[in-house]
Amino acid sequence: MPRSVNAVASRARRKKVLKATRGYFGRGKNVWTVAKNKYEKGLQYAYRDRKAKKREFRALWIQRINAGARMHGISYSQLMGLLKKAEIELNRKVLADLAMNHPEAFKAVVERVK
Repeated sequence: MPRSVNAVASRARRKKVLKATRGYFGRGKNVWTVAKNKYEKGLQYAYRDRKAKKREFRALWIQRINAGARMHGISYSQLMGLLKKAEIELNRKVLADLAMNHPEAFKAVVERVK
């Protein structure tokens, strides 16, 4: 009885990886063993950076709020404390957008909590 190999599925699996590695540099796009390693590493980076993206955006929002708050003579931490005390529930994303794109509205928020 001839040896049974699952060539169709194996080829499909390789094609899927090689299609995903199009545009990679050097042998990473066309040599199976190199492409497979680069593909797996890319998935690891993607997983890690989906988490890191959230941290980076929060840090950016905090910087923008701090810059806007200091224009009105108050620090970021003082502003957040006063917002909590005044029971104004605006998240950092919204506050950062106000500070960047709607300075009058941000000023009104700051004046309200002072």
